[in-house]
Amino acid sequence: MLMGTPTGKKTDGSTALDRRAFLAVLKGAGKFVIFFVLLWPFARFINFNPPKKPKLVTVNRALKEDGFIIEADFILFDTDAGPVAVSRTCTHLGCILNYHELEKMLICPCHASRFSKQGKRLAGPAQLDLPTFRVEKTGADEVTGYIVAVI
Repeated sequence: MLMGTPTGKKTDGSTALDRRAFLAVLKGAGKFVIFFVLLWPFARFINFNPPKKPKLVTVNRALKEDGFIIEADFILFDTDAGPVAVSRTCTHLGCILNYHELEKMLICPCHASRFSKQGKRLAGPAQLDLPTFRVEKTGADEVTGYIVAVI
């Protein structure tokens, strides 16, 4: 009959994992699993970024046909599909865009990126289109202004 020794070696020279060592391994693995199960929701909570609430900007003027209104954060255009608000912040380095009426496009004064009135990138170092904002008309029968949800 083979007897176990405190070192985990049997008397015939072979090694075996005794019950205590096996339970110690299970205990360590159990601690890791419990730690991970408790830490994962906490890590997700720490990295949670709630969506930004839009800032509502009221424009108390009506657009003329094929016209535009320049505000600090956006330019409001009248298009065939209705009013469109396009961000004035260039997607390249964040410069404030200017609208050129003759060329009918937004141009970045820093690096000459060009965008259409719908915010589509046309040329320049900017790689992304401009964000557009939701626009609601105000006034019952005749449009008297707009509410723009700037994000």
